Amino acid sequence: MAHNITVPTGVPVEDHLESVSARRREEARVLIGLMEEVTNEPARMWGPSIIGFGAYHYTYESGRQGDAALAGFSPRAAKLSIYLPDGCARHEAALARLGPHTTAVSCLYVTRLSAIDLEVLRDVLTDSVATVRAMHAAPTTPED
Repeated sequence: MAHNITVPTGVPVEDHLESVSARRREEARVLIGLMEEVTNEPARMWGPSIIGFGAYHYTYESGRQGDAALAGFSPRAAKLSIYLPDGCARHEAALARLGPHTTAVSCLYVTRLSAIDLEVLRDVLTDSVATVRAMHAAPTTPED
C-alpha cells in the first residue's frame, strides 16, 4: 500500500514561514489566525509545505486509509493553496462572493489574500470544518 507523505512533522511552522516571501509570510500569519480560530486547533506542519489544523481519519472504498488535516493551506510562491477536504463544489455559492480565485477539486487558489473577502473565507472554512468533523466523527454506541 502507498505511504502517505502528508503527515504531521516536527518542523516548527515559523521555520517553514522563513522559507517563503515576506508577503506570503504575512498572508500565512493571517490565515493561521483565522484557521486556528475556526478549528480551535494549533497550526502544525503536514509534510514539507502544508500548514494544517486538527486532523481527521479517512478510509477510501479501496481500503486505503490515513489521516489528513481538518483545514490547511500552503503559502506557495504563485498562489496560496487553501485546502477544503469536503470539496470546493459544496461551497460554490459562497465562493462566488469571495473575490478573485480559482478552484480544483479540494483546493482553493488565491493570488492575493487582500483581494478576497476574509469573512466569506471564514464562513467557507467554518462550514467545511463542521462538515468534515460530522462526516468523520467516531461512531457512537447506543446506550443499552
